[in-house]
Amino acid sequence: MEILAFGVQADERPLIEKAFEGHHEVRCVGVFLNEDTAPIAAGYEIISTSVNADLGHRVLQTLAAGGTQLIAQRSTGFNNIDLKVAERLGMTVARVSYYSPYSVAEFAWTLAMAVNRRIVRASNRTRDFDFRLDGLLGRDMRGRTAGVLGTGKIGEAFTRIAHGFGMNLLGWDIAENPACVELGMKYVPKDQLLAESDLITLHVPLIPETQQLIDAAALRAMKDDAILVNSSRGGLIDTAALVAELREGRFTGVGLDVYEAEAGLFFLDKSLEAVEDDTLARLVTFPNVLVTSHQAYYTVDAVGQIIDATVQNVLDYKAGRRSENVLVPRS
Repeated sequence: MEILAFGVQADERPLIEKAFEGHHEVRCVGVFLNEDTAPIAAGYEIISTSVNADLGHRVLQTLAAGGTQLIAQRSTGFNNIDLKVAERLGMTVARVSYYSPYSVAEFAWTLAMAVNRRIVRASNRTRDFDFRLDGLLGRDMRGRTAGVLGTGKIGEAFTRIAHGFGMNLLGWDIAENPACVELGMKYVPKDQLLAESDLITLHVPLIPETQQLIDAAALRAMKDDAILVNSSRGGLIDTAALVAELREGRFTGVGLDVYEAEAGLFFLDKSLEAVEDDTLARLVTFPNVLVTSHQAYYTVDAVGQIIDATVQNVLDYKAGRRSENVLVPRS
C-alpha cells in the first residue's frame, strides 16, 4: 500500500521515507492539502497531512469520493479538521497527541529574548558594520513576572525555564499543574495575569472558547512595556487589535510564530508576490515585532517523534487498533 503525504518539507522527506521503510510505501508531495489539491489523493486509502491543511467539508467530501479512509495528521492541533463531517463520511482521523514540548517552549523563549534584547536589529546593524548600541536596551528577566496562559506540557516546560531565570510565576488554566505549583507558580484570573505580567506567553489549544483569547480588551489590560509571545495558534490573538495597540507605541516586544490567517502563506515562498494581507504586512513593519513561520516545533527531536507517531497511527489503523491519537474512530 502506498500512502500520500501532503505538505512535506524538504528536511522532513528523508525522515518520513525512512520511518515508513519496511511498512508501507510513501509518496511525499510539497503541496498542501486544499480544495485544489485534494483530487491528487484519489486512489489513496491513507493520506497524511500537515497542520495547515484544509480539511473542511468540501475537501473531506473529495477525499472520501476518491477512496481515502484514514487521515493521519502530523500535528497535535486539529482545529483545521471538520471532525463531524469526517465521522459522517466514515473516515478515520488521527493526530499526534504528544511530541517534545521543549521544542516549542524553547522557541517561545527564543522569541521572547530576541525581542527583549533586540537581536534582529542588532544583527542587521552589524552586517552593515554599524556597532552602535542606540535602541538596543533590553531588560533582565530575573525578578520580573512571567504569565503563562496554558500550563500543560509545553506551558510547564516554559515555566521551568522561567524559574531558571529567577522569575515570578503566574499561571492561568482550567486546572492547576502540580509541577508548576511546585516551582512557585501562583494561579490567578486571566485579567490579573495580564495586568501583572512582564512576559506573557500562550500555550492553550485553539477551540471556540479560546478563539481570540487575547482580544482588544485583553491587550489593553497588559502593561505598556510587556512582552507578548504566541507559539501556539494564531487564532488566539485578535491581530487587528494587536496592530492597533502597536500603533500606539505599546509593548516592549511581540514574538509571533503563528498568525491567525497563516493558511496559504506560512510554509510557502511568497517573496516574489504582492502581499494581499494588509494586517500581516503592517504587523511585520513594527521594529518591536518578530514574526516567524510556525517553526517552533521544527527540531530533529520533535519532528522525529511526530513522524514516528504518524507511522504508528497508520499501523494501528491497519491492525484495527485504537489509540489516544484517534480523533474519529474507524467505523
